[in-house]
Amino acid sequence: MTTAMVIFVVALAFVGVGTPLVRGWAIKLGFVAAPRADRAHKEPTPLMGGVAIYGGAIVALLAATWLVSTFIGPVLRLPELFGILASASLMAAIGLWDDRRRLDHKVKLLAQLAPVALVMWSGVRISLRVPPAVNVLLTACWLLYITNAVNYLDNMDGIAAMLGAVSGAFFTLIAVLNGQYLVSMLAAALTGASLAFARYNLPLPQARIFMGDAGALFLGFMLAVLGIKLRVPGNTNLVTWMVPVFVLGLPIFDTALVFISRRRRGVSFFKGGVDHTTHRLQRLGMDKLSVALAVGLVNCGLGILAAFIMQAQIGEAYATAGMALALALYVLWRIEFRADEQIRVG
Repeated sequence: MTTAMVIFVVALAFVGVGTPLVRGWAIKLGFVAAPRADRAHKEPTPLMGGVAIYGGAIVALLAATWLVSTFIGPVLRLPELFGILASASLMAAIGLWDDRRRLDHKVKLLAQLAPVALVMWSGVRISLRVPPAVNVLLTACWLLYITNAVNYLDNMDGIAAMLGAVSGAFFTLIAVLNGQYLVSMLAAALTGASLAFARYNLPLPQARIFMGDAGALFLGFMLAVLGIKLRVPGNTNLVTWMVPVFVLGLPIFDTALVFISRRRRGVSFFKGGVDHTTHRLQRLGMDKLSVALAVGLVNCGLGILAAFIMQAQIGEAYATAGMALALALYVLWRIEFRADEQIRVG
């Protein structure tokens, strides 16, 4: 717990101090997001916030790795840790490239296969009692889905930062309770970096800097890795597989909603748009700050359910999951199939 707190504080301080500096560099280098019809923001806003998030998280993790190795001993698998950091760095670089050049979605997806392959090679993969090829496929699908789902949810001021802070906090708590040094360290770094960045990214009254794809892909990838690495030894895998699904339930739901909505309208899934859950909440009357806070609140609720399922019996866990799924389907029905076109697509 002490190590996780140190990492959290270092990441919080580094990003808190570094974000204004990065904002200045973004303006000088021309990393500025111009308003577009398929985006929610109305004024030019500096990008590169992801550089501050990435830098704060990496600095905190490297410092903590030295402290743990020096004062606690060899409790970390360093090759796996550095494999995760290297692959996350590559994913952040792809995001920064996209921020600068606006890559075609096919090129962007193909590029993401490199960090996915690297992190699996370092030992991060789903381990079910199925043929190895199936585990590799499931791991790749999970990593790509969650990474891009978080990126898609970075569509309004403060949303992805709140998601990273709250999801990271619950991953930290669950990992600490189960004695997982590596997961707790990674999650604490994300929590501190995301929370510090939220100070500049929340609409107070408007975001001063965006994290861009560099930040959103980095956050999404790291959260996906945490979901795979999380272990709950005191319960059966028939239950504990749900824990990361609940923690990351919001981006999972939002991406599914957008996919279904665009298939119904015959619109490409890979285009930008203002048809996400957050946009629909705003059109229902909420302001941007209220939407961001609502995202954090819903994410907290899902995290609490994940903590409950962590220690639940099989019957309790599946009953809870069934009710959550029914609620998600009801919300999907109300805001997609029952809502008028103005609410759905603006």
